[in-house]
Amino acid sequence: MDRLGSKALSYRSICTQCRRRLLPRRAFLRQLSTSTPSSADAPHPPRQPPVDIPDLKSSAPASMEQPTDQTASPSIASTSSEAPDPRPEKSLPSMITGIYQAQSNNKTTSDKPSALGDTMNSILGWASKNTPDATSSRSIAEYPPLPEPHHLHVYSTKHNTHITLTKPNRDAILSVSAGTIGFRKAARGTYDAGYQLGAYVMGRIQQQGLLTQIQSLEVVLRDFGPGREAVSKVLLGSEGRNLRGRVVRVCDATRLKFGGTRGKKARRL
Repeated sequence: MDRLGSKALSYRSICTQCRRRLLPRRAFLRQLSTSTPSSADAPHPPRQPPVDIPDLKSSAPASMEQPTDQTASPSIASTSSEAPDPRPEKSLPSMITGIYQAQSNNKTTSDKPSALGDTMNSILGWASKNTPDATSSRSIAEYPPLPEPHHLHVYSTKHNTHITLTKPNRDAILSVSAGTIGFRKAARGTYDAGYQLGAYVMGRIQQQGLLTQIQSLEVVLRDFGPGREAVSKVLLGSEGRNLRGRVVRVCDATRLKFGGTRGKKARRL
């Protein structure tokens, strides 16, 4: 009993690790939750050797002593610990009030905001004065619609190339194919046939005097045969220099199938 009693009485003077060995787990956790850490458990910081601070007033020479005259050097007087800070403490509301007062004093009659103290209100006001009003400008609906252009349809398949020039109301003016200029059978689906067909159409347009009628032109491409690229090269080349500047729109009219009946069996070659 004496041994257990001595342990129970002296557990506060020992470290935490030894206390955990001596007491049961529940008693140890209860002791940690209800008791304050003892001075023996707290780590002690290393002791620093005392530093001797000399007395500046007593050790300073006579020439460095602060003069008693109030009109002495302001630099020495400002270094004194008793002198109060001449700068007043400013809070955020007082600073904002000062900024607005400076802006009201520096207002000019110019429309543009001043470089000093310009705010978001002045910037927005200047922008509203220099930006045209949306109600005064003409809306898109007020502009007249563009006239319907002529159409140049290029239908290029694997076996042939067809070019048709139509009026704005879709009436045909000129319609030719690779067979019209002398190509036969498999030669009608070649790149050379499409190029010569495009050059032939450009020449026919110029010979018939259709350039005066064609103010704007829309190129409609359909399918992806060799003649598609060939006719595009003709328009971008020297043959299409008179018609290239009148093109206002290029669109693709390739037909896409969505469902429907079963397609025709592909031809085997």
